[in-house]
Amino acid sequence: MGGKITYVFLATVLVLVFGVVGMEGVLLLLTGEPAAMGMGAIAFVLPVVGAWFLWKNTAFARRANRLAAELEAEGGLPVDELRRTEGGRIDRDSADEVFARRKAETEDTPDDWRCWFRLAVAYHDARDTPRARKAMQRAITLRDAAA
Repeated sequence: MGGKITYVFLATVLVLVFGVVGMEGVLLLLTGEPAAMGMGAIAFVLPVVGAWFLWKNTAFARRANRLAAELEAEGGLPVDELRRTEGGRIDRDSADEVFARRKAETEDTPDDWRCWFRLAVAYHDARDTPRARKAMQRAITLRDAAA
């Protein structure tokens, strides 16, 4: 729950920053100076790109959480079997072992969104965030296609 609160707080702050940047853009456009007007136009583009990015990430997180809830209801969430260091970090060798199993499972049944979800978790545990996101997106796509 703490992660959601932090996300909502940071998203709210980001939206406020978008508003400030947009207002500064208006002020720059009103100066009449060509350079300032150019910066003012750019100031409108940045919040639009930022809002799009925020929207896409929020939608991704909601869809991934929906899959997690469905998998939990089925009793198919991956069990945390990873060894940890004294500091609480995931042991790299342990993460690699689990990843190898998840990858083999996914290769055996490549059309099962549940396997892709578990592979995404294994990628995340192995600290490979870009591949974790791609695997989760694949799980979402397969789940949507099955519905």
